[in-house]
Amino acid sequence: MMAAVLIVTLLCLLVPVYVYAGYPLLLWLTSRMRRPINHKREEITPSVTLIISCYNEAVVIAEKLENALNLDYPKDKLRILLVSDGSDDGTDDIVRGFLSEQVDLIRQEGRLGKTMGLNLAMEKVASEIVVFSDANALYDTDAIRKLVRNFADRRVGYVVGAALYTDAHEGASAKSENLYWRYELAIKTMESRLHSVVGGDGAIYGIRSELWEPLQQKDINDFVNPLQIISKGYRGIFEPEARCYEETAGDFGREIARKERIVNRSIRGLMRVKTAMNPAKVGIFAWEVISHKLLRWLIPAFLVVGISGSAVLALAHVRVFQALTLGGLLILSLALVGHCKGDKNQLAVWVSVPYYFVMVNLYALRGIVRALKGETQVVWSSARTERERR
Repeated sequence: MMAAVLIVTLLCLLVPVYVYAGYPLLLWLTSRMRRPINHKREEITPSVTLIISCYNEAVVIAEKLENALNLDYPKDKLRILLVSDGSDDGTDDIVRGFLSEQVDLIRQEGRLGKTMGLNLAMEKVASEIVVFSDANALYDTDAIRKLVRNFADRRVGYVVGAALYTDAHEGASAKSENLYWRYELAIKTMESRLHSVVGGDGAIYGIRSELWEPLQQKDINDFVNPLQIISKGYRGIFEPEARCYEETAGDFGREIARKERIVNRSIRGLMRVKTAMNPAKVGIFAWEVISHKLLRWLIPAFLVVGISGSAVLALAHVRVFQALTLGGLLILSLALVGHCKGDKNQLAVWVSVPYYFVMVNLYALRGIVRALKGETQVVWSSARTERERR
């Protein structure tokens, strides 16, 4: 009996170690064998439609449209299409002030969610390339050029840019999220060298228009759409020089809720495009998506079983598990300290990091449970804080 507990405990504790450390290490070792750029890249200017999704973005939409109109890309090759998901704060009125041959507005009635809005917008697209963006993501002037140069290679089906945070050092929440995001960007770079970056980024990613498939309302577009493209035999490239800038949600509560929503929708999407996990169909990308996404989402379940088994073995006087159990209790205690603090943005790093780690995994587990129960959030609200709205 104790032997079985030992085996299960070790396996469950090793999974998080593999996901957070082993997988990046293996990526680094394998990607080192390949050139930094292992696909054709040329300065090309195909026709592009920039689709901006929004719901009640009156505070930022004018700045976003001005940013889009000032992009360094041929005006006759760039169309800007804004999709409003039933906005009722004056967003559409502001957009109408920008309407021209280059700028158009599509209003979706009934608050159906971002994915259905994109389905509606894609019916109006005639360009070779589509770039998807959010209302609060401001682009470098050359961001579109940097994205599309990768489509010179016919094997490339989608290209993901780098979304960077402008408030990375303002408060414990922003610092924790920025630390996590820098780690993610490093993984995206290595995945891209090996085969393909896993998933897109709603703030900045482009696809070949011909590869678009209408999505279901519950799909998370910047994850399911890239998986569909990979399943067709194409690659997905990370382009770190195509940059946009946005702010974090501003506090732990909003960041954690966002993570729950993403996991809730993404795990359903992965189950819908199962071919992305079949190495016979997509090669080494299957290893990438299972390691980077599926196993990471399941880490909370592995930790619960692993810590429980560790406690049982600690009571049986196995010293290494006594130490592991104490370490786990310390992390949980620090997370509890963070939870009890009123102003969490003033947490010291030795409290904020454990708190962020525990809460993100806890809410990820909630997202998985909700997905298994058939509950999926299809609409969104801006997580912008008053600081962002000034």
